[in-house]
Amino acid sequence: MATPPSLEQLKEGMRTVWTAGDFGKIAQYSVEEAENFVDTLGIVKGMQVLDVACGTGNLAIPAARKGAVVTGVDIAANLLRQARHRANEESLEITFEEGDAEDLPFRDGEFDLVMSMFGAMFAPRPDRVAAELARVCRRGGKIAMANWTPQGFAGKMFRLGNQYAPPPAGLAPPVLWGDDATVRARFDAVGVAVETKRRVMLFDYPFPPAEVVQFFREYFGPTRMAFARMDPAAQAAYRNDLEKLWAEHNESESGKTLVRNEYLAVIGTRV
Repeated sequence: MATPPSLEQLKEGMRTVWTAGDFGKIAQYSVEEAENFVDTLGIVKGMQVLDVACGTGNLAIPAARKGAVVTGVDIAANLLRQARHRANEESLEITFEEGDAEDLPFRDGEFDLVMSMFGAMFAPRPDRVAAELARVCRRGGKIAMANWTPQGFAGKMFRLGNQYAPPPAGLAPPVLWGDDATVRARFDAVGVAVETKRRVMLFDYPFPPAEVVQFFREYFGPTRMAFARMDPAAQAAYRNDLEKLWAEHNESESGKTLVRNEYLAVIGTRV
């Protein structure tokens, strides 16, 4: 029986996964939905906002456009460089720094709003994440998350990947953050009252499913690293199954790819 990885090994593995490829290429296709999500959060000028697992800044940048004082944290230095570049292009003053969703380097109650979109859900200790998001949010402040659901397309894609490249034993599936009962229990334990709503983000790519799979294989860290762990026969089988999954869910008939991907919008209030 293989020895379970230590926490340090898990963290280093996460950093390796998210610095592989170029997530910025993937993130550009979710910019519009990130802006839509930010528009629902009631951000006003001067609000202190933290974007956890901020990636290339898809939430932080529209929040700063609204006049918020924004800080973004992520474990991947390459994504933070891209985020800083994007902010500089718009002359937005945003602080981006390396940080761990399970050990945030901020004071208790420092922020009016703490948010994360498809980011903090991947940290290995969900209860620790919930506690940290609550800790750095002021009482009466908001915690907002956008998390892929188990039933949605992303959930199906992750389950398929796990069949070919199983994750370390004992880790809770990240998509449980998109399960209503689970997310309510996690936040209830740390004094956060939650409301949820299922939303849909369109995966809209200007090329057919087979090319989408290659696009993710090249640029999306989890997919890139999964392929790297397989022998050639497994790689071919995994690619075929991914292409089939994308094709089955594709609603475009023009040689492009349009897939509806469900996520759970989680809005919590720190009580």
